[in-house]
Amino acid sequence: MKKRSVLKLVLLALLVAAPAHAQNYPSKPLKFIVPFPPGGLVDVTGRLVAQKLSEKWGQPIVVENRTGASGMIGSDAVAKSPADGYTLLFTTGDFLTTPNAVPLPFDPNKDLLPISMVARAPLVLVGNANSPITSIAELIAAAKSSPGTIGYSSSGNGTINHLAGEWMSIEAGIKLLHVPYRGGVPAVTGVAAGDVPIGVLTPSAVASLVEAKKVRVLALMTKDRAQFVPDWPTLGERGIANIDAALWVGLFAPGGTPAAIVDKIDQELGLILKDEAVRKRLNDLGTEPSPISQQAFVQQIRTDAARYHKVAEQAGIKIEH
Repeated sequence: MKKRSVLKLVLLALLVAAPAHAQNYPSKPLKFIVPFPPGGLVDVTGRLVAQKLSEKWGQPIVVENRTGASGMIGSDAVAKSPADGYTLLFTTGDFLTTPNAVPLPFDPNKDLLPISMVARAPLVLVGNANSPITSIAELIAAAKSSPGTIGYSSSGNGTINHLAGEWMSIEAGIKLLHVPYRGGVPAVTGVAAGDVPIGVLTPSAVASLVEAKKVRVLALMTKDRAQFVPDWPTLGERGIANIDAALWVGLFAPGGTPAAIVDKIDQELGLILKDEAVRKRLNDLGTEPSPISQQAFVQQIRTDAARYHKVAEQAGIKIEH
C-alpha cells in the first residue's frame, strides 16, 4: 500500500509540475535558429516573430543563422538541443515534405516537434517578358510540341519549387526541363535574362522584376488567389486544376519538449499573427499569415509529404539535396 501511495504522489506531482513549468516559461533568454542566410524570406519572417514574442514575454530572443547543407546543419543543431523550449527552429519544411536520397543526420519525425505554421507563400509561375510564351495555354502547346526542351528554373534541386514544377507538368500532361539554381534570386534573374523561359518561384523573389516588366506572371500555383496580389490568376483559372503549391515557414522545437510549453508557444503565435501590423509586414514579404494549430500543422506536413513523394515517383526523379 505504501508503494502505491508513493507512486500516486509522484504521478500527481508530475501532473502539477507540467502546467506550472509552462506558466513560468520563458524565464530566461531564448534562441531561434534559422538555417538559412540573413536577409531571406525565412530569416526576415523569423526575426519578426522573434521580436513580437520577445516583446510579449519580456525575454530576449537571439536569432542565429546557422547555414549549410540546404538547412540541415541548423535543423540538426535544434534536433540535438535540450527539449526545454529555449532553442527553437524557424524554417521551411522542404526536408520534411520532399523525398531525400541522402540520409538525414537526425530523424525529423522524432527529433523535431512541429509547433505551428507561421506564414505561407504561394508559388508563382513566371515567364521572361520577351518570351513567345505569354500564357499557360501557350506553355502547354510549346511543351507538347517539344517535350523536355523548355526549361523552368527553381531555387534548387529537391525544393518545393522543383516538385511544384513537376506536379504542374504531370497535371498538364507535359514534360519540362528542370534547371536548378542556388536560390530564388538567381533563379528569377535567369528568367529575366532569358537563360530559361519560365521559373517556379515565390512572390518575394519575383516582385521587383515583375514591377520592372522584366518577367511576367503566368499564374499562381495555389488554389486561391493571394490577398496581397489579387490580380494574379491561379493555374486553376487557366485550366490546370488540383495544384496547390506553396512554400510555408514554421516553428519547431526539439522532440520531447513538454506539451504545455508547445501549447503556450502555439497560442502566443496565433495571437501575434492576428495583429494587423504583422499581417501587413508579412504581406509585404510576399506571404500570408497562416496560424494553424499544432495538430493541423502536423497533418499538413503529412499531406504535403505524401503528395510530393508521389510526384517524385510519378516523375521518375531521385532527389539529392
